Amino acid sequence: MAKWQERAALLFKEEGLETLKNARVLVVGLGGVGSFAAEFLARAGVGHLTIVDGDVVDITNINRQLPALHSTVGMPKVHVVGDRLMDINPELQLTRIEEFLSPDRAFELVTTDFDYVLDCIDSITPKLNLLIAAKRKGVKVISNMGAGGKYAAAKVKVRDISKTEYCPLAKTIRKRLKKNGITTGIKAVYSVEMPDETSLKMTDGTNFKKSFYGTNSWMPCLFGLHAAETVVRHLLKPAK
Repeated sequence: MAKWQERAALLFKEEGLETLKNARVLVVGLGGVGSFAAEFLARAGVGHLTIVDGDVVDITNINRQLPALHSTVGMPKVHVVGDRLMDINPELQLTRIEEFLSPDRAFELVTTDFDYVLDCIDSITPKLNLLIAAKRKGVKVISNMGAGGKYAAAKVKVRDISKTEYCPLAKTIRKRLKKNGITTGIKAVYSVEMPDETSLKMTDGTNFKKSFYGTNSWMPCLFGLHAAETVVRHLLKPAK
């Protein structure tokens, strides 16, 4: 056991640390949700991580994204986050994929080698493709819904996608999944708080994203926390 894992060992036990060390997890999207989720997984001791993102740090990311600093603006997120993860655990087996997820690529990336997939994408089409790929290949997946336009930390929940409510993004994803024959079996992190519609802004549609809500500093991080917790608890106690 590495010295930095002393506190984790007290909670997870030696066998738990070994399980996490051997686990393979895919994190797609390194924005406000995915960057924190990836870090939580690395600090928990997950030994094999693949991180995917084709974006660079933008000045507007600073209010909510882990890699976003004035000194990192313009740098690829997979580089900033990846370097940080390696600094947390120098023995981490890390694969960095610097690209936006295209429909075909989702089915290439998701393989049965992974114990879990974290969908931290905020664009509908790539998100849908990732979820369909994971479901059809029998790989466990957790999907993060809309964290934008919301304030209340206590209203964030984790449920099967079929049981989500109030979240407009979750409603859209449910409908699109149903058209592909998928109604259950995907965990979702979402909030029962209705988004503030006055904070919505339209975009030019680049990278499958037509609009976005205003976002605070804590909600994306909280979504990432719930996603990471769900994954780690599954790895430690698969029966649950």
